[in-house]
Amino acid sequence: MPGERLIETRDIGLQLQGRTILEDVNLSVHRDEIVTLIGPNGAGKSTLVRIILGLLKADSGSVKIAPKTRIGYMPQRLTIDAVLPLTVRRFLTLAQRCPDSRLREVLSEVGAEQLLDSPMQALSGGETQRVLLARAMLREPDLLILDEPVQGVDVGGQEELYRLIGTIRKRHRCGILMISHDLHLVMSATDEVLCLNRHVCCSGTPDTVRSDPSYVALFGKAPVLTSYSHRHDHSHDAHGDVIEEERRKGCDHG
Repeated sequence: MPGERLIETRDIGLQLQGRTILEDVNLSVHRDEIVTLIGPNGAGKSTLVRIILGLLKADSGSVKIAPKTRIGYMPQRLTIDAVLPLTVRRFLTLAQRCPDSRLREVLSEVGAEQLLDSPMQALSGGETQRVLLARAMLREPDLLILDEPVQGVDVGGQEELYRLIGTIRKRHRCGILMISHDLHLVMSATDEVLCLNRHVCCSGTPDTVRSDPSYVALFGKAPVLTSYSHRHDHSHDAHGDVIEEERRKGCDHG
């Protein structure tokens, strides 16, 4: 069962230039719980996260964060000047000093220890997402906020990242608020789903949401998912590719 409530929003509303961005949005995340925000582009998902993080002020409503809650944030995208010499080591220590042992520890946890001295500009999409996740983990957060954590990653790599996020939740007993534009792949990686389209269209368990008329109207009928039930007798590298030694043995993706 989920633990203490880490964050709660009540009746969050926001208008920009006369346009309603969010209306009466209620959300809560508990320790040891994964909550996923889904919705179409422009639904207000990232805006709601910015309000929770204190980067944007809502016109109405409130955000309550439990005392002493440490938050780790993984942004949706990262833009780095191509001519700026920036290694993974330097990137991870821009905001806070950390010994190499700690950097290696968090990179190892996300499967990217070998990238410590790599240039950020040379990373693949999957490697970049793992480094961003490692940076969020440096704070030893009670709450992880992940904005589109599998963006730019192929389907195999996405499954591995969702498995990794689930492992982090179990190991650290943190709460996780995750943003996705699509419920299909994230289904088996979350406990609670909120479908947002400026207001909360529907919420509940993944199975409940995917059959809700509001969800179906936005996304169409969700297919039966097999992403996390197939035999997975192989591993992916940080690029999302199957590790060659195990590929030679053969594996069934079902």
